[in-house]
Amino acid sequence: MATRMSLHRTERQVRASNSRAKRSHSLVRWLGPGLITGASDDDPSGIATYSQVGAQFGYGMLWTMLFSYPLMSAIQEISAHVGRVTGRGIAGNMKGYPRWLTYGIVGLLLVANTINIGSDIAAMGGAMKLVVGGSALLYSSAFALASVLLEIFISYKKYARILKWMTLTLFAYVGIAFVVHVHWFQALRSTILPSLPLNAKSLTAFVAVLGTTISPYLFFWQASQEVEEIKDQPRAKPLKSAPKQARLGFRRIRIDTYVGMFFSNLIAFFIILSCAVTLYAHGIHQIATAGQAAEALRPVAGKFAFLLFSLGIIGTGLLAVPVLAGSAAYPVSEVLHWRIGLDREWSRAKGFYGVIAAATLLGLALNFTPIDPIKALFWTAVINGVVAVPVMVMMMFMASDAKIMTESFTLKPGLKVMGWITTAVMLAAVIGMIATWGKN
Repeated sequence: MATRMSLHRTERQVRASNSRAKRSHSLVRWLGPGLITGASDDDPSGIATYSQVGAQFGYGMLWTMLFSYPLMSAIQEISAHVGRVTGRGIAGNMKGYPRWLTYGIVGLLLVANTINIGSDIAAMGGAMKLVVGGSALLYSSAFALASVLLEIFISYKKYARILKWMTLTLFAYVGIAFVVHVHWFQALRSTILPSLPLNAKSLTAFVAVLGTTISPYLFFWQASQEVEEIKDQPRAKPLKSAPKQARLGFRRIRIDTYVGMFFSNLIAFFIILSCAVTLYAHGIHQIATAGQAAEALRPVAGKFAFLLFSLGIIGTGLLAVPVLAGSAAYPVSEVLHWRIGLDREWSRAKGFYGVIAAATLLGLALNFTPIDPIKALFWTAVINGVVAVPVMVMMMFMASDAKIMTESFTLKPGLKVMGWITTAVMLAAVIGMIATWGKN
């Protein structure tokens, strides 16, 4: 009798374990475009921004991660809806808008992404040099070449899987917080209770954080990746052609997006926190690059923290550079009516892959010129700020337009309100950025 009861209990435990494993596997399978988009937001340039904020203000700007989370989640969910419903990216849905506006936005996005790629590649090369010595330019060249070859010659399914698992490298920044001493009560209080002195320095930092977390290339990338997901699944179709897939499709998008953006802001939170308890606490307030932050950590937080920070820069760069290049290639190819898709062989989408290669290699080339790609990031922030607002306005009109989305899939009131609030906040941030020029 006891043996039979034991067997029944064992069977129940096995079934429960299998059920949990299936749910876990299902969740991992549902995470894709949103997770990769969120993780790529924490690129080396973003790490530099978050490091600067932590070094300058200590715990004082931790609340910005909580503030920006619902905003970036809403606008990324809207961009995903556009791609999943229509089967086209954002630029592909801009046909009803003036051509000069479409070409201008796509051109500015290409310039901004190329500069951003250059600074990320420079940061990766610099981080590798810090860890093992040697030539930063040689490492940067190797990283750029590897990124181009992976995007061109690896199928979308395999490539998306690689990018998904590379997001784990970001946990290096969570690890740092547990290597150094953190005043958790003070950190949590600063996260929940916002404080922002009204001066040029703090306002500029706030704008920089918003510009890093809510960036135009993320909108284009996530919408286009939803299109790739449709192509990759034999039974999937754009929702306007297959409305029965909507319930499951929108549920997956919401989970994927909100998990991805939470992951993005969690990592950014720990980067700010790590620099607050190390650099700020030791009077190191001026950080220009992610590499400088890593180097400054070595004497104040130890070799292990320095190593984690440096390897995190390399890992996030390997994740972000392909996203930046791809998010430029999709809209350029859509407005020029080229064949598109990471699932295509390079010989069948030469223009698309040509933009990926050109953006990456031109970004690399910046490292061989007198142009400082790190200083050029200022202009990237300006361009992104200028581009973000009109793109968000157009996305809101697209997602509310029954001709584009059909009557069934136009934005629901809650998401529409959050989208317009996010757009208004970004507009205010751009005005604030312009107002603070020359006042720092």
